[in-house]
Amino acid sequence: MFSPILDQHRAVPAPEGHPDEGVPWHFGDPFAEQRAAASSVAVVDRSHRAVYTVTGSERLSWLHLVISQHVSELADGEGTEALVLDSHGRVEAHLLLAHAGETVWLDTEQGNHATSALPAGGTVPLLDYLDAMRFWSDVAVTDATGDRAVLTLLGPDSGTVLDELGLALPDAPYAVAQSGDVIARRVPWPTSGRVDLLVPRAELVTWWQRCTEAGARAAGSWAFEALRVEAVQPRHGVDTDERTIPHEVHWIGSAAHVAKGCYRGQETVAKVFNVGRPPRHLLLLHIDGSPEITPETGDGIRHGERTVGRVGTVVQHHELGPVALGLLKRSTPLDAELVVGDEDRAVQASIDPDSVPEEGPAPGREAISRLKG
Repeated sequence: MFSPILDQHRAVPAPEGHPDEGVPWHFGDPFAEQRAAASSVAVVDRSHRAVYTVTGSERLSWLHLVISQHVSELADGEGTEALVLDSHGRVEAHLLLAHAGETVWLDTEQGNHATSALPAGGTVPLLDYLDAMRFWSDVAVTDATGDRAVLTLLGPDSGTVLDELGLALPDAPYAVAQSGDVIARRVPWPTSGRVDLLVPRAELVTWWQRCTEAGARAAGSWAFEALRVEAVQPRHGVDTDERTIPHEVHWIGSAAHVAKGCYRGQETVAKVFNVGRPPRHLLLLHIDGSPEITPETGDGIRHGERTVGRVGTVVQHHELGPVALGLLKRSTPLDAELVVGDEDRAVQASIDPDSVPEEGPAPGREAISRLKG
């Protein structure tokens, strides 16, 4: 599905095979677009995301059992993030939610699959998995991708654009508001002032023009990705692999609840959180090399002769230069001289120390120590 925004003035499409193929990559000056998104306000076309709706009187209690987040009491006007995990706690999908009226809106990456809930096993498209999990619940799960599209405002001045659009949205993380056919949702990353707008797909160009006329600079997916990498926020399917668990990519708390049970994979979530440590963690890497030689998603990261991780998103940042997200083994020294990429395009990389997550004692082990004491 290719966005009509690509027909707008100076829109440059993402390269073929890129995760953002189908929407504008930039509008002629990607670094200026990043600066606008960081310091004022920009609008990004993210209409390539899949959009689903969950309706019915049991929508919250049913979702509470299927996804990793605590949503049984998600109020009208609230949103959150959540995951779909397999039975071993490995991430199969990352979702953003918005509860508006009698509908929970979900948006996620296109092409997500989940381990089948049916006896035949294998994997099925995420929508089919959710539908198969309904059983006798008063719930309907619908693909609304053809009807709704996502636009994202980025930057501290996004409130000015919302005022011009006549959209009133509380200034709280994951606040949700509906005005006519438009649902607005705050998300606290990758930068301040992010607001996602779920607009009618038939009116995508109209809403894009309204945003730019209200003062938002037209920006491509490159700007969104650069700020996301700077904030060390993962993207499912790019910064994750088939072995990724939520603890490795900072999704505990924000997308996976550690205390609620009764969802697939919760045993792993609780065990690693309480008494263990994730085998890897997501870090920001600074890439040292010429612009013509850059690593690619999925490339290995080596320390000496050992492979210690994999490369996720790679992007040129307007201030940091070439950077990437990497899933690295926890045992990797923070001052390690790393080599990224195949031999014919290998480049050196270093870990940004500010991206290393703080790790206190595991809550379960700490409780055991107190009991022993």
